[in-house]
Amino acid sequence: MSKEQFVTTNKNEPRTVAIVGLGYVGLPLALLFVQKGFHVMGIDLDHQKIDKLNRGQSYINEVQDLDIQAAINAKRFTPSDQYSVMDAAEAIIICVPTPLTSYGTPDLSYLTQAAKEISGRLKKGQLVILESSTYPGTTREVLVPVLSKSGLKIGTDFYAAYSPERVDPGNKEYPIENIPKVVSGITPCCLDRVEKLYRQLFNRIHSISTTDAAEMTKLLENSYRLVNISFINELAMICDVLNLNLWEIIDAANTKPFGFKAFFPGPGIGGHCIPVDPSYLAWKIKQYGIKSDFIQISNAVNHTMPLYIAQQLKRHLAPKPLTGMNVLVYGAAYKPDIADYRESASIELIQILQSEGAEVLYHDPYIPSLLVGETILESVTLTEEMLKKMDCVVIATDHASLPLSFLLNHAPFIYDTRNVTKGVTGRSKIVRLGGGQGEV
Repeated sequence: MSKEQFVTTNKNEPRTVAIVGLGYVGLPLALLFVQKGFHVMGIDLDHQKIDKLNRGQSYINEVQDLDIQAAINAKRFTPSDQYSVMDAAEAIIICVPTPLTSYGTPDLSYLTQAAKEISGRLKKGQLVILESSTYPGTTREVLVPVLSKSGLKIGTDFYAAYSPERVDPGNKEYPIENIPKVVSGITPCCLDRVEKLYRQLFNRIHSISTTDAAEMTKLLENSYRLVNISFINELAMICDVLNLNLWEIIDAANTKPFGFKAFFPGPGIGGHCIPVDPSYLAWKIKQYGIKSDFIQISNAVNHTMPLYIAQQLKRHLAPKPLTGMNVLVYGAAYKPDIADYRESASIELIQILQSEGAEVLYHDPYIPSLLVGETILESVTLTEEMLKKMDCVVIATDHASLPLSFLLNHAPFIYDTRNVTKGVTGRSKIVRLGGGQGEV
């Protein structure tokens, strides 16, 4: 099976890359390529996303409308729902979702679909880079075999690489070009190609021996966070029983200049990466007859937190039962100052409180509506009258815009999972997760 060789038609024209999947990873990466002088063909099968982009509108808080408009007006960014636009690209970068199935196993359907589409159009000389988080062996065992069905030979006719995404939504301290980029290749030639491409984008490149090792690097980073945050959440429950203030204890431990890194408790770990990626590793090693006790226990602790908070509310609101209680959950996003509620603990907390008979409202300045089970909830407006009707306000997300003084002056009781009430007072009764048994 012969394939047309990829060639750059005009050396004076900007180099072209294609990015498949324009979500929290793919869209910022696309604009970084544009910023560095490339032409980007952005591919996503979500027609609403493509329509918004072509109108110069962003659907991600970290990406500004003006940046999209400038890229499109300069004819450096072409959003499309057609894979045919990738034909002119020297590199094709896959940034599609890799979620878990309802059984907690890897769902690679988006990846395999993209790989099949790419394979049918792959040309000699093209480089394919996978950035989606996945288990060790995916690039070698899943992606390359599908691409090889094109009839082209890996390492000579086409090139394949893996580079784990390290996007941290809402983090303005580390622009993506300043985050060291881990790269790997199926063959030495593949590694050389991805190194040369990404050196033009990122300030530091760290090459690693195999794609399996690079895939494991991503899982290590997120498993590390899962284990440590889950441990701190367990300590929060322990400190409540011992009537100790964990936040004070963390501050004290953090004065040690070596051997300690501060992690903080919360209502549960959310987002696409930390709750999901360790399960990819757990699934993979199960095939070898081994397991990770740390991941298993950490997942269990993480999923316990919303139930624990509901139990704490029961205790502190007693003798009144939760049935008929009016509860406001402030924050639906899984972390501050973003509009992403994937795997957010707030959703599970709302469901638990509803199952107990509570009337639950939520407010989030970034998330106007929220799917809880099969019901869509609308973010309520915070008013003095509404807050006074609440039996409890749960602070689940510490957005920078959180109107703390307003809440403290008008809500009768606040349960603070993020320690935002440290050092402040008001009319409200305040209880903090990990702050001991009594109120502040």
